[in-house]
Amino acid sequence: MTVDSRNRGYESSENGASRGRRGAPRNHQHTGDRRGSRDWEERGSRSGGGRDYRDRDRDRRGERRGGDKPARPRNDRNQRDSFVGPQRHGYREERINRRVNEPAIPADVDPRELDPTVRQELRSLAKDNADMTAKHLIMAASLLDEDPQKALAHARAAKDRAGRVPVARETNGIAAYHAGEWKEAIAELRAARRMSGGPGLVAVLADAERGLGRPAKALEVASEIDGQDLEPETRAELAIVVAGAHLDLQQPDDAVLALEPETGKTDAPEVTRMRVMYAYGDVLEHVGRTEEAVEWFRRAAEMDTEEVLDASDRIAALTAEE
Repeated sequence: MTVDSRNRGYESSENGASRGRRGAPRNHQHTGDRRGSRDWEERGSRSGGGRDYRDRDRDRRGERRGGDKPARPRNDRNQRDSFVGPQRHGYREERINRRVNEPAIPADVDPRELDPTVRQELRSLAKDNADMTAKHLIMAASLLDEDPQKALAHARAAKDRAGRVPVARETNGIAAYHAGEWKEAIAELRAARRMSGGPGLVAVLADAERGLGRPAKALEVASEIDGQDLEPETRAELAIVVAGAHLDLQQPDDAVLALEPETGKTDAPEVTRMRVMYAYGDVLEHVGRTEEAVEWFRRAAEMDTEEVLDASDRIAALTAEE
């Protein structure tokens, strides 16, 4: 299976033409928004709360609110060491070196640009560290589309500074996913899920397993979650990834069954429903239901006012064969 280093998704990449979770984009315009408001993140619901796929439920189970730090004696070295856990020889030096080598941040990046709900999660950190972490998160957000590797460097820097803050681990995972670093993405997203509870970024986790060439594992990850506990956008995105895993396994009929329930639902955001329509057209084509595939590509094209998908091209190719 050929691995696409960007958003993968539902289509089998056997033919080297993986179109990605959002369909096949004609182009992708970077908005230049640096606020880090999570619009850039393909996040999954942690607890089925009312936030959309980009803005996850931020119920951080066990996380202190209002910036309070965990109470512990200031001078009890043994207790402090048990709190941070054992550290291998040279660990402190490695952290210092990583900070010295952190990617540069433009002077005009203001940590206050970070979305307030995200910044709230950094209040457990010392102010200077919180500000630097916020700047790295902002840079990761702004660079994700145009330079995933640089975005990942900033996300790693944020994680090094705030390794116990779920949003830092999630950001590292998302950036790794976009950069095609599947193992790192899985490790970081699972860490964030352990810290936060709930289903976490299940669609991204499953898709990263596909990136490693493990579609069966992707289906296993998806099966761990009860779809009824997911917010609509996450539920739809997961269905798209599950369909893609079935295509990878040469199970096109199962891919159709994975997406079919989503085609009758209207509770997900319009852009997500558009991607579902495109994906459904694609799997229908795989099972030879060409006329129906054309119809679903047409529906996707009608919703795609910005022409970010290649649905029109797919229609032209299928109708030319008639």
